[in-house]
Amino acid sequence: MKPSRLRATNGPSATLLIRLAVGSIFVSEGIQKFLFQDALGVGRFAKIGIPMPGVMAPFVGVVEIVCGALVIGGLLTRLASLPLIIDMLVAIATTKIPIALKSGGWAMAHEARTDVAMLLGCVFLALVGAGPLSLDAVLGGSGIGDDA
Repeated sequence: MKPSRLRATNGPSATLLIRLAVGSIFVSEGIQKFLFQDALGVGRFAKIGIPMPGVMAPFVGVVEIVCGALVIGGLLTRLASLPLIIDMLVAIATTKIPIALKSGGWAMAHEARTDVAMLLGCVFLALVGAGPLSLDAVLGGSGIGDDA
């Protein structure tokens, strides 16, 4: 993908609302992985069986903070959305699928609602870009079908 395609955006102005919601939640969750290491960081990663939790929890925290901040600012939004999509897929696979297997689909649906909303928000941003109220648009990726 060429740099101009990474900044290309054809989303409406209201995309800003999706960016603010998705980005702020990721930044908050990333920071909390460092503030509450036992409950949300290394301890949680160890509990759910993520390999090398002492490395992976801080790594995921940094990814969530950096990519969340990029999404909020609307800078390289399409690119920043991709690691966040992976983050949410791993979260669903490691924490929500076990709930479905143990307690059923409705219990999983209840527990997964935020994860699914975040995943779909990131997919939306990856597809349409940051919208016109973004750094991506200011830096030249503002047109529909901008292939320059």
